[in-house]
Amino acid sequence: MAHAKTLWTAAAGLTAGAVIAWRRRAAGPAGSPADDRWLAVTINVDPGELQPEKLPPPLAEYGERIETRIGPAPGDRGTELAVRLREPQPEGAHSVPARLAGEDPRQDLRRALRDAKSLLEAGEVLEPDAPPTTHDTPGGKLVGLLGRRAGGEGVL
Repeated sequence: MAHAKTLWTAAAGLTAGAVIAWRRRAAGPAGSPADDRWLAVTINVDPGELQPEKLPPPLAEYGERIETRIGPAPGDRGTELAVRLREPQPEGAHSVPARLAGEDPRQDLRRALRDAKSLLEAGEVLEPDAPPTTHDTPGGKLVGLLGRRAGGEGVL
């Protein structure tokens, strides 16, 4: 009985994986409009306070190079600000190696979006304390390296 359940679970997992791979392939190559996803944040301000014409400086610097959507956040939790680059990006620009090398054009847009959120909510761009410790240990150097690399993605 347990063996049959394991086989059905494995078959379901393989089927789901195949469907996901097929849908990604059907969405088109990198650089196609299907690859240009919206980047969004929820900001703790009233939806009426934010206008596409008056974006905070990190996003205003992009000017006409970005599309902007502003609306109420789900659950009445402020405002959802979403942006994306207007121009399709070259093939491979969003690949894992490009992201690791810091060459994905969306990384700067992600950083600008996070900085805009910080400016709107706190009035300044919040940065981690520097130096984080008084001793520059090997572990601290590793965390510093990972933290600098994570700036574009927002995650380690």
